[in-house]
Amino acid sequence: MRNFSIFKTTAKLFNGYPTYSSLLLLFTVSTGGMVAYSEYKTGNSPLSIENKHMDPKKKKMVVLGTGWAGISFVKDLDPSTYDVKVVSPRNYFAFTPLLPSVTCGTVEARSIVEPIRSIVKKRIGEIKFCEAECTKIDAANKKIHCRSTFENSPVPSRDFSLEYDYLVIAVGAQVNTFNTPGVMEHCHFLKEVEDAQRIRKSVIDCFEQAVLPDLSEEEKRKNLHFVIVGGGPTGVEFAAELHDYIHEDLVKLYPGVQKFVKISVIQSGDHILNTFDERISAFAETKFSRDGIEVLTGCRVVSVSCDSITMKIKASGEVCALPYGMVLWSTGVGTRPVVKDFMEQIGQGHRRVLAIDEWLQVKGCKDVFAIGDCASVDQRKIIDDITSIFSVADKDNSGTLTIQEFQDVIDDIRVRYPQVDLYMKTNHMQSLRDLLRDAEGNEMEVDIEGFRSALLHVDSQLKSLPATAQVAAQQGEYLSRCFNCLEECKANPEGPRRFRGSGDHMFLPFRYKHLGQFAPLGGEQAAAELPGDWVSMGHSTQWLWYSVYASKQVSWRTRTLVVSDWTRRFIFGRDSSGI
Repeated sequence: MRNFSIFKTTAKLFNGYPTYSSLLLLFTVSTGGMVAYSEYKTGNSPLSIENKHMDPKKKKMVVLGTGWAGISFVKDLDPSTYDVKVVSPRNYFAFTPLLPSVTCGTVEARSIVEPIRSIVKKRIGEIKFCEAECTKIDAANKKIHCRSTFENSPVPSRDFSLEYDYLVIAVGAQVNTFNTPGVMEHCHFLKEVEDAQRIRKSVIDCFEQAVLPDLSEEEKRKNLHFVIVGGGPTGVEFAAELHDYIHEDLVKLYPGVQKFVKISVIQSGDHILNTFDERISAFAETKFSRDGIEVLTGCRVVSVSCDSITMKIKASGEVCALPYGMVLWSTGVGTRPVVKDFMEQIGQGHRRVLAIDEWLQVKGCKDVFAIGDCASVDQRKIIDDITSIFSVADKDNSGTLTIQEFQDVIDDIRVRYPQVDLYMKTNHMQSLRDLLRDAEGNEMEVDIEGFRSALLHVDSQLKSLPATAQVAAQQGEYLSRCFNCLEECKANPEGPRRFRGSGDHMFLPFRYKHLGQFAPLGGEQAAAELPGDWVSMGHSTQWLWYSVYASKQVSWRTRTLVVSDWTRRFIFGRDSSGI
């Protein structure tokens, strides 16, 4: 995310809209700066399909979910070749990276949501949308069961089912409480727009309660103690947003209770932002310390009651209680019930998350695909295919492999097993051929055991992909491309050769490209981890953050609203009304 390649990817992310999408690119180096503005236009314009009947020969495709993965898939899919239905309990897409800003009124909730029907109507062909929740996936009969639920409506809920030829599961994940007692009953979460709105009201309520007459200082301190459990990107950004909200806006309205305000971040690990570069973690901890935000590392929450958190300090084993006014729980994600039930059906009940292969197809279930936070790519280990790879490469059946024979399969190996490139990078290897050289650099022939020994440690580079919007969006783009060129690739496969079996794979496997990540830290400062081991921190990085997040909005409407919200906040401050 966070250099020029990010903006190129941004353009691709929203390719498929008929309007121009602007890209504001603001890059600042030390005290200098450069601003560049570019535009791109999609290659397709929408065609009306009114009065056209659906082709009965079209394959029926059902997409579950309207988050990053689902929308990235739908917006790039060519629906003229499929009968597409999207099912989701929410009829909008939310730009979730800005949810922490919504909690404090920096950005309004409606500024970061775009109606699904506004998105799908811009596509060629027809995409139907059903506002309902999938309650069960019947893989054996290729059918899903759904229930429509409309809050505050006199119309009763309705159950219905949809058949499919292809199913794309993109339902995301739910909050992971780790079965900690009291979390569901007493903590706030930050996964949905509604969560952010509840937090915003709760913060104001805490201040209003603190200024009621006849409260002791102890009660005021309790009401104004805001606790964040989890020192990841979401927890840290919320802590930073809340600190700015309180010290820039609320203390002016509630001056008598300023000295009682306290923000605490509880992290089970040794550092906050431990998935970032250690330089960013150190910078964030130093800044929080300077801002008066308490960071409690090495602590594990064991229970939550209506007025206190009980936690255990790992180093000493001491158990202590913290009184609080509001708690945000932000400690990771878990699997949704409908996905858990589906996993039981297909023999994945022992797993923590739904397993998919390198082409994003659910393992053990044909024609069902899963993308986003609800699934994890189960990358095949090269060591499991050593015998097959050796057999394919040993064309003369001599029982040994020469450098030239190995060279003929290197490209296919690198495409099929992405951990190979990571292994080469980690070990500063110029070519995979170096594996078949001795200590003096001389080429040598190896038998099957020598070949196995040479590639033995390659799989140590296997890593699970993070549950982020960036991963989900790239998976959606990849899968839509596969469906768009399905017939073409059936005739002319584009993937690597099959080491087990004959021929080539139909498609290239999914390859995630990490573009970096941001960590806003408040006070108009942010940190960014960029590709190539680059790290940027400070005020200039915050302006880069503004630029990137404005350009990544899904429409001109939301882009305009978000930028206007930022401008309003600079001029008038944040709104403190309890609505």
